[in-house]
Amino acid sequence: MNLHLAEIAKAVAPGTHAVLLVDQAGWHLSVRLVVPANITIIPLPPKCPELNPVENIWQYMRDNWLSNRVFKSYDDIVDRKREFLRTFCF
Repeated sequence: MNLHLAEIAKAVAPGTHAVLLVDQAGWHLSVRLVVPANITIIPLPPKCPELNPVENIWQYMRDNWLSNRVFKSYDDIVDRKREFLRTFCF
C-alpha cells in the first residue's frame, strides 16, 4: 500500500491534493502506512459496501452475469468474469 500511495502522490499535480476513499481493510488503515503530504485518506464506514464503487461493480456482476447459472468448471466461471470485464471496462 505504501508503494501504491507513493505512485499516486507522484501523479498528483504540484500544488494540488488527492483524496482517497478506502474501505476498512487492515492495510488501508495500518499504523505502518506512510501517507504522503499531498494525499488524504478517508475511510468508508464499516459494513457499508453500497458506498464502495468497486463493491457495486462486483454486485452487479454477481447479479447479472453469474447468478442463476450452472458452470461446468472453475474455468467457466473465470471465463464468464473475463467476458464481463471486457464488456464492462472496454
